Amino acid sequence: MIDVRQLQSFLAVAEELHFAKAADRLGVAQSGLSTQIQRLEQDLGVTLLNRNKRKPVSLTDAGHLFHAEAVAALRHIERADQVGRLAARGLAGVIRVGYVASGASSGLLSMMLSEFRKSHEMVRIEVVPMETPRALEALSDGRIDVGIVRPRRLYPAGVITKVVQTERMLAAMTASHPLARRRAIPAHALADQSFIVPQFADEEGFGSALSALGEAGGFTPHLEYRVQDFISAICLASAGYGVAIVPESMQNFSQPGIFYAQIADFKLSVHLVLAHRRREISPAVRAFVQLATETFNGRPS
Repeated sequence: MIDVRQLQSFLAVAEELHFAKAADRLGVAQSGLSTQIQRLEQDLGVTLLNRNKRKPVSLTDAGHLFHAEAVAALRHIERADQVGRLAARGLAGVIRVGYVASGASSGLLSMMLSEFRKSHEMVRIEVVPMETPRALEALSDGRIDVGIVRPRRLYPAGVITKVVQTERMLAAMTASHPLARRRAIPAHALADQSFIVPQFADEEGFGSALSALGEAGGFTPHLEYRVQDFISAICLASAGYGVAIVPESMQNFSQPGIFYAQIADFKLSVHLVLAHRRREISPAVRAFVQLATETFNGRPS
């Protein structure tokens, strides 16, 4: 098996075409250098150098071919060594980020990635859109490294979170809706509306936000459509199928025929959290989590 020392020895001789000069360049004894070259030729089963006491050292045809490959091989080795050292410091590697739609529409995801890239240009980022339940499953089994998701009452074992963004809720409806003439709507004005809500299960989702709206307006909300995400809710709302109660950052989602209104007496805030594994071994992932949680500390968007 060829080793790095043999490659270095061969390249020194190939470039100097003189054993003594090559030995001086490497800081080794000439006899040791000759031994390295001989072992290399034995390993390969071919003569790489023409040796003649009356003529300068020269490369054989095989030596010329091997020289190009040896240069490339050493460059790869040096690159691997550099990347390995950077990876140990969290400056190289791969991070897979799962995110909910509002993590992107709010600008949170792009701001996190922009901040991280300033000091970690060699870290490769892979981003995958996925709703909260699937993101937490993927985080737990290692398919992603970080999740930008909505909070849950319970998380998979070994997964922890920190709030990184806080938002108020808006009412989204078709632009032709009678209430769309108002910029701010009192909660009680929504009493007779049909609602569209992202609701993953009976106990998880935004059903609690809808209940809180009903309490603020003194009515029992009518849940007409249960969907998987806010984009689906907004698409239905823009087509006139009902009213969706959505985070304010969803205003950035450009959808024809949609109107967003504040709810004057409804102060409920919702959060996005950064989810990650408690015992994370990747230095790059640890660096991302540290930067993200220190820079984005849950203040309103």
